[in-house]
Amino acid sequence: MSDSDATLKKFRSDVNQWMRDNVPVDPGFLLPLSFLEVGTEQQLDFLREWQNKVWRAGFLGMHWPSEYGGQGADPAYQAIVDRELQRYNAPILFNTIGLNWVGPLLLDIGSKDSQAKYIKGILSGDEIWCQGFSEPDHGSDLGSVQTRAVRDGDDYLINGSKIWTTLGNFADHMILLARTNTAVERKYDGLSFFLAPMKIPGVDAHPIRKVTGEYGFNQIFFTDARIPAETLMREEGQGWGVAMKTLEYERGVSAGQASGHWMVSIQMDDAVDQLRTYQRDGEPLLADPIARDDTIKLIMEAKASALAGSRMRIGRLTSDYPMGLPLSSKYRWTEYARRMKLFTASMQGAHSALYVGDEEACQGGFWQRAYFSNFGATIGGGTSEVQANIIAEHVLGLPK
Repeated sequence: MSDSDATLKKFRSDVNQWMRDNVPVDPGFLLPLSFLEVGTEQQLDFLREWQNKVWRAGFLGMHWPSEYGGQGADPAYQAIVDRELQRYNAPILFNTIGLNWVGPLLLDIGSKDSQAKYIKGILSGDEIWCQGFSEPDHGSDLGSVQTRAVRDGDDYLINGSKIWTTLGNFADHMILLARTNTAVERKYDGLSFFLAPMKIPGVDAHPIRKVTGEYGFNQIFFTDARIPAETLMREEGQGWGVAMKTLEYERGVSAGQASGHWMVSIQMDDAVDQLRTYQRDGEPLLADPIARDDTIKLIMEAKASALAGSRMRIGRLTSDYPMGLPLSSKYRWTEYARRMKLFTASMQGAHSALYVGDEEACQGGFWQRAYFSNFGATIGGGTSEVQANIIAEHVLGLPK
């Protein structure tokens, strides 16, 4: 075993011990399954304290520069931490938009001033970030953004509305895509990208209740909201390129995220453990050949997806479509997770109609809640339909 392997093994042992000592037990209230469901101050306070604790232990953004609160370590160390967080079913690291999209973006193309100003607060959880891309009338068609940003001296005046804004009612900052020029031939050339403050006059957040009964999404209204011109990232009219770079991090095409632990890990192993407790006509469910066959198909798909993650890092195995696996990973994973959770819930028979709060619900209605919550993942970062179009056009070369 090489020194580096020995060092990583020792680090894994240290992380394991820390998790045993520090992962909190059930707080006595419902915790969100992902950052998309943080809907109460109680949840926020608990998760902020937990993220800060992980960061102070040196286990968050480990490969980010030490001058901004990271450890300057190899990404392999963060990967070990993330695996242990999942293994111990630890609470999520809630400030996901900051940790996994804004932080990598700033470290990649941001100014030194913006890196020094924002990154440590992202890691500590002291400053929460949200994303202002989608709009009520345009959805995933980001090129048609209509929220206006008009220069007024040293400020910009913002007017318009954003929707599906996760953490918008709690956020201190927003990565905002707004239109600064309407007199352009290409609509993309009139867009600009801002690191906009949220807790200012003229910004109003309206939480949106989900089918699960939880909150997390918001609609944000801007009415003559005044933001400093220095929050503009790059130049006016260059927002489209910055937004596309952001989406590379959001969709997992580019690396650099502070942590992958943004949702409760629900794997096929968890589904199988639950399926083993079900019965049909007095017999174990998995004794039924059809149920067993459907279960095996899902297991095979999960294994194939895991292997694809390794395969896409080996050039010779992806030479036919070099970007095929990275560009399809978000689509494949979210759609698979949706089907897996639906299958596990539906195998409960008549109990599958019971939800959280019903005394007779299987496992407290966990799988029903997980299934409905998963729709947020198939929408955020570009809907499954948009993702299919990206694969068709940019991987397979099909016409629009």
